[in-house]
Amino acid sequence: MYVFMYVHDVARKKISTTIYITPEQNEQLKVLHERTKVPVAVYIREGIDLVLEHHSADLPGQLSLDALPSRRR
Repeated sequence: MYVFMYVHDVARKKISTTIYITPEQNEQLKVLHERTKVPVAVYIREGIDLVLEHHSADLPGQLSLDALPSRRR
């Protein structure tokens, strides 16, 4: 799964941004990279995807029919 995501991830255009993480987060990400050889940036993007998915109801987009309020006549 990670290999597929990483290969797919490389093909997409990226923008540069700055984030601030704690020294502990930095150390754990370095260890994870050393063990898996997956770039730290990939893990950060995965984390962002998880947050966006978790908060998807707060983002603009098309509502599913199930999300619409029911009409009473």
